[in-house]
Amino acid sequence: MRYSHSDDELWDEYQWDAHISEVEKKSDQLRKFITADPRGGSTPRWITLLEESVSEDDAFEAYVEEELLLDEAYFPDDEDWEDEDEFDEDEFPFNALEEYDEEAEMDFDEGEEWKALSEDFAYSNYGSLNNLRIYSRSKNLAIDVLRWALSIGEKHQSPEIDDFIEETLKIGAKLAGGYSFGFDHEYMGANIAYTKRSLLYANNGLNRLVQIKGKGLFKKSEYLGLHECFHELRNDIGVYVQELRDRFHRG
Repeated sequence: MRYSHSDDELWDEYQWDAHISEVEKKSDQLRKFITADPRGGSTPRWITLLEESVSEDDAFEAYVEEELLLDEAYFPDDEDWEDEDEFDEDEFPFNALEEYDEEAEMDFDEGEEWKALSEDFAYSNYGSLNNLRIYSRSKNLAIDVLRWALSIGEKHQSPEIDDFIEETLKIGAKLAGGYSFGFDHEYMGANIAYTKRSLLYANNGLNRLVQIKGKGLFKKSEYLGLHECFHELRNDIGVYVQELRDRFHRG
């Protein structure tokens, strides 16, 4: 996901916050249209995703992909990037094409691929989202919550439970949204703004967990395990936000 604003001003996290809020309003409207229950009822989205997926893992991935696509629909393409991709014979004459070493490029690509597999590059444009530990933990937490929701049975499901699950799923989705902007200084504000939303949903999820506790839907060990995961993930996302801010201010 890329976006280029019209002037040369470098947006900070607060300017991106305002812009992303507008994007989310539009994507929420689009979501209601696209994810409407075809049966005419009000089946929660998480149940539909589970029905359409092989596993809870696949349901989570489908949710994140859907969230990214819905937001991306309202981020215009960067025309400057498209211009850079145009072929210019003056800068790249025909005889240079004849000397092009395809084998050398393949060696370069293979040399870059290992970075995506290494946690050392998770905080860079060469890294992979799957190597961002807080994202992997948000995914595991969402899977655990989905399995718990299935285990309590349909008779115990309620709007409160649906909100709890939705907010848990959004923790990872917003981390993915931020990560998609990368770590270049120009887009760091967007990364921070999305990651702050992830922190908000982690806080909301923890609060809802505490509220649901009294309904007798958790085994003691189950509740304590989820509470610990929410609490630690919330704290670590907060640390990650500060690390991103430090990188932004260092330029």
